[in-house]
Amino acid sequence: MENLIRVSAALGIFLIMISWEYFSPRRTQAISRKKRWPINIGLALCNMLLMRVTLGGLAYLAAVHTAEQSWGLLNQLTLPLWATIAITLLVLDLAIYGQHVLSHKWQLLWRLHQVHHTDLEFDASTGVRFHPLEIMLSMAYKVLCIYLIGANPVAVIAFEIILNATATFNHSNINIPLKIDALLRWVLITPDTHRIHHSTVPSETDSNYGFSISLWDRLFRTYQADPKKGQLALDIGLAAYRNQQELGFIKCLLLPFRPALFHHNKNKKH
Repeated sequence: MENLIRVSAALGIFLIMISWEYFSPRRTQAISRKKRWPINIGLALCNMLLMRVTLGGLAYLAAVHTAEQSWGLLNQLTLPLWATIAITLLVLDLAIYGQHVLSHKWQLLWRLHQVHHTDLEFDASTGVRFHPLEIMLSMAYKVLCIYLIGANPVAVIAFEIILNATATFNHSNINIPLKIDALLRWVLITPDTHRIHHSTVPSETDSNYGFSISLWDRLFRTYQADPKKGQLALDIGLAAYRNQQELGFIKCLLLPFRPALFHHNKNKKH
């Protein structure tokens, strides 16, 4: 049931966002969906299948286990349910922010994460473009965090839905009025905010790591309000990979194992 709820919510928000993109796009795309979407959706389906036969649903099961065994920090405290849920949501969101930063700073993780950044356009399908090994490592990391904090099971389901929904939303090529976007940014990661993170400019790629709320980027000074070239002229992707024909499905799967081209951040740790 938990998996059905999560998948249904993810599919629903994806359909809403691609419809919004179609009728009111933020940017004109130079590369058609026909060339990119089979790759991005193919990776998403591959990840869903892999998770189903391996670690799928493990986050929720871990939360149930911690509750049954009274493991983790929150299970040692006497707190009202609303507080436990709120803390779980905030701490897990911070944990994902930290994981994202590390994925850019540590070469071993960047090998996997670069697949996400090689998309030469930016739309809802980019939000599901991840290498299968990164998805599995992300789940293992999430489970570890759940055990450490004693995450509430209901909050874990809510977090998974929020994470999927916001990842789709903030990768979408949707046109939000600038005044509304400016207000939303004080709380949420909007598409204009996250698009900067997908810039080919290294200083912009190393900014705006948040997925749902902008608090962590503001707090840790990784927030950047505007790209140097402006939203409409911003170049998407990585400077090392500019040929769409070299970014097919199989090549994306093999990309982490190719000779490294990690120059977008010279300070990455080995």
